[in-house]
Amino acid sequence: MPARILLVRHGETEWSATGRHTGRTDIPLTEDGRAMARALGVRLAAAPWNGLPDALVFTSPLDRAKETCALAGLGDRAVERPELMEWDYGQYEGRTGADIRAADHPGWLIWRDGVPGGEKLSDVAARVDALLADLNTEHGVPEPDTTVMHCADRDVALFAHGHLLRILTARWLGLPPEFAQRFKLGTAALCILSWEYGAPAVELWNDQGHLETLTHGS
Repeated sequence: MPARILLVRHGETEWSATGRHTGRTDIPLTEDGRAMARALGVRLAAAPWNGLPDALVFTSPLDRAKETCALAGLGDRAVERPELMEWDYGQYEGRTGADIRAADHPGWLIWRDGVPGGEKLSDVAARVDALLADLNTEHGVPEPDTTVMHCADRDVALFAHGHLLRILTARWLGLPPEFAQRFKLGTAALCILSWEYGAPAVELWNDQGHLETLTHGS
């Protein structure tokens, strides 16, 4: 089993800044989003992380997650995992919750009502369950050259998306995926999943301390 799992939500995009649901649309980072990712990299390069030299690094195949990983200094050893793709929002892709509630579905809540034409919450949960089961075995996934990567007692860093990482956290704790509604998660935030007396635990959540020195809106 991994020693810890570091979760990183990608940096800001134009759609995340305006609250638009961004599933499979490959929206790039804004300049502020790139600055966020670099600031995270400075933090991870310093103590106590020291660049995470022994950590396994996995990223969503979507560019906003991959670029965040690269700018944070870990892109050279990142392996793409399709399980880390964001929720497919179907017909609600690119729309805000306020717009959906005003125009289509009064009182709509994604965690309860889902998305027409997209993934069910249970399908997203099944994806992260499969990934966690893989990480919690002695061996992780093979590199392209088929060399086996050992996950046991190593840190693992996951670069992905807001809803996906919230659902993954709920499942790590053995909770139903709907519980993810309770975990707010900002862009470029750092979270840590670990263990407490042998049970899965949350060690750090939604930490954006590395962003405090950034000036936005320039």
